[in-house]
This record gives sequence, C-alpha cells and structure tokens, in this order.
Amino acid sequence: MKRRSGGGPAVRSLATLATGLAVAAVLPIAAACSNDGGNGGGGGGSGSPSASGSPGASASAGVLTAAGARSALITEADLGYGWNEEKGAAGWRDSLPVGKVDVAEFLDDKASAAVCQKFVDALYTDELLGKPSGASALTGFSDADRARMLYQVASYDRNRLDDSMAWLRTVPSACDQFTITGDGGGKRTVQVVEAPLPKTGDARQGLNMTVKGTVDGEPLTFTADIAAVRVGSSAITVTNGGLDGVEPGSTRQAVEQGTRRLEAVLAGKTPPEQPPGPQD
Repeated sequence: MKRRSGGGPAVRSLATLATGLAVAAVLPIAAACSNDGGNGGGGGGSGSPSASGSPGASASAGVLTAAGARSALITEADLGYGWNEEKGAAGWRDSLPVGKVDVAEFLDDKASAAVCQKFVDALYTDELLGKPSGASALTGFSDADRARMLYQVASYDRNRLDDSMAWLRTVPSACDQFTITGDGGGKRTVQVVEAPLPKTGDARQGLNMTVKGTVDGEPLTFTADIAAVRVGSSAITVTNGGLDGVEPGSTRQAVEQGTRRLEAVLAGKTPPEQPPGPQD
C-alpha cells in the first residue's frame, strides 16, 4: 500500500490524551443488553487458517437465547487471579470520541482507507461483527495493571457473520498503520497486526492494536488485543488492553474459556462454575 509520510501527532494535554487513548482502545464490542431472537441460516466457512474449525466445535450449534447468552459470559474464575468484574462496563463507550482516518495517507488505496474507517467505527459502536440478530450479553473486567477487558456473546445472521469474519481478516493487511483524528482534533498513530488465538470454535480472528500519541515530546502508548470467535451462528468478542500494555495470556484465557462456555450453552448444557486447571 503506497502512502505519503505525514506530520507528527498534535500535542494535547497529558490527561486528555491519556483518557482519549484509554477510552478509544478499550471499546465495547456490543451494547449491554440481552434480547431474545433467532439467527440466520447456515453458510460456508472460509478456507483461511484462522477460520478453520476445531475438533470441539459443533456444526449444528443451537439457537442462543437471552438466558443462554448471560450464562455463556465468562466470569472472574475463568480469567483467574487479579481480574475483577465491573458492573458498569456498558458505560465504557458513552464518552468515546469518533475518529476519522486520514484518507490522504492512502494515495492509491482508498479501499484500504475505507476498511480502516469501518474498523474504527465498529470499535466505537456495538457492531464489530455486524448487528446481532438475536440474543446478546456483555460484561467487563479490570485488573491491578489498569487493563480493562470487555467481553460479549451474541447471535447473528449466519451469512452476515461469515462476511464479517472474512472482513475482519483483511484488517491487518489493509490497516497495518494509519493516522486517526479524534473529536478534539488530536492525531494519533494506529497500528494493527494479526495475533494468534487458540484453535477454538468454528472460525476465529485475533488482532493486536497499538495507539501512539506524543505529549510534550513524551510518547504515550495504548495496546489492545481484539478477538472474535464464531460458533455456529453465534460469536464471542473480546477487547483487552491498557496504557501499561496487554497480557496476551489473559486474552487467550478469555477466548478458550468463553468458547467452551458458549459451546456448552448451545449444546443445551450448563457451563461449569469453575473452569478446569489452575487459574492463578
């Protein structure tokens, strides 16, 4: 992708930039509501390695209900020591700034600019994988290192969900690096790379996003993992990040335990209260 070099990020107050980066990267993937509803019909999966099915995934997963969505949410026990559930996680998106991608950086690749803008917009709304067609539920966690994790489970139209997973796989190549401008006019550099995930579910995609800004010559960096795993016509999404970096092990733990819980719910079973193995 051919791009021209641009100027450095605009200087903002440390408090404003820190808040903007922290809130912008720790985004809810969906609204904190649970709605009953059906899902779409079946569709073919992608041939991408990140989309291959796992032995434990069900090809005929059941319909996710509102009660099932709540039951499929991960808990503090699933994440292990140091993580605390936050009851107000739904409000984390209330003050999110709307960012605009600098299209001029994409000299002859406006399609990639559109992918990046869609990615940024999707993180600021409840539609990373498109609008849920059925039940959904959301929870959030924080740890002592100022990291925050937002976790969602939802039911989607199957064909649209497949399209969304395919689109998400294009983000690392289309949006490896770009500049975004927030509501206050401050600029920051965003980098997105692919991140490995456990081989769970029917399809999966992991991303690592880094947001950088400069204040009085001092760099400020926010890092976040973003993960999505499809099981039938349902999916889990995870956003895990903070100003002090991100612990990939926590993201993998959420993906593994969350997928197991969702698969159990869709099979008509009750997820175990305590996941197997040590969680410290």
